[in-house]
Amino acid sequence: MIIKTSFYFLFMFLVSKYLQDKKILSNFSGEKHQIYLNDKNIPLIGGFLLLYPILSLVIEYRLLIIFSLLIFTVGFLSDTKILDSPKIRILIQIILIILFVSLDEVKINSSRLDFFDLLLKNLFFAYFFSSFCILILINGSNFIDGLNGLLIGYTLIVLFFLHKNGLLLEIGFEKNNIFFILFSLLFLLILNFSNKLMLGDSGAYFIALFLGYVLIKSHNYDNTISPYYFIALIWYPCFENLFSIVRKFIVMKSPANPDKSHLHHLLFFTIKKKLKLNKIFSNNVSSILINTVNFAILLLSFNDPSNTKYQIIIIFSAIFIYILSYLCLLKFNKKFLY
Repeated sequence: MIIKTSFYFLFMFLVSKYLQDKKILSNFSGEKHQIYLNDKNIPLIGGFLLLYPILSLVIEYRLLIIFSLLIFTVGFLSDTKILDSPKIRILIQIILIILFVSLDEVKINSSRLDFFDLLLKNLFFAYFFSSFCILILINGSNFIDGLNGLLIGYTLIVLFFLHKNGLLLEIGFEKNNIFFILFSLLFLLILNFSNKLMLGDSGAYFIALFLGYVLIKSHNYDNTISPYYFIALIWYPCFENLFSIVRKFIVMKSPANPDKSHLHHLLFFTIKKKLKLNKIFSNNVSSILINTVNFAILLLSFNDPSNTKYQIIIIFSAIFIYILSYLCLLKFNKKFLY
């Protein structure tokens, strides 16, 4: 496994360097939310390099493979500006996710709330709710993929805790393949921090669908663990998405349009101004700070995964920290907005 991962890391490095030298699949589009970028020529190749490790892990899940490749393709068309309309992309996402959830019977079995569990017994509502959760995760993951290492690092943290819980083995993944995906993500993280590659929409969509599926399967395989533990694991990208929609409505902006007012953008501007660092260091430091806080939150959550009240307290505490941090950073960075 060590030899396999070493060769794959070398492959990742050579592919990203070649595409960067040839200026193929470049990240820069000129949109104002890309102000934090240090380099205008970083290949959006991370999603391609995740295909082999993730598909190797889920080789027995045929429908997941098919729809993962379809959602990846939607992201790739977005990266290449062939599918440039956010509304059309979201519509295609909705269609694909509803089809996938319905065909593969991906549904959440319990919420530990009696009235909501009654709703989940209705098949149409159960599929709708699962589709909604996965769509929130996909678009939230795409939102947080705005700094080097933020989404890759967060995904690595979530998979690490799922592995520590024994849940990845429990749902049937091979141990060697689990370590392969973990080390592949670690190598991607290094290359991302080094400005050698980015995930792009293709990678963000792809990795989020995989993660959402794994979380729902894990929840259904082990009903001793509170469903709110799995919510705690992905609170950050999901809340980032919901919070972004609300604040854009407040300022009368379209939720579909990108902006530079996300928490990670505001933290980047603050660090860059306060510490007077260049863009790449400000970018990386911001990402490390956010993921360090998230690691601490998920570590606390990991201590008692079966306790619903405890998990709810963790989730609301995390949301409180987010909102308080956002308001403080917003006050400092008003002149950068919109």
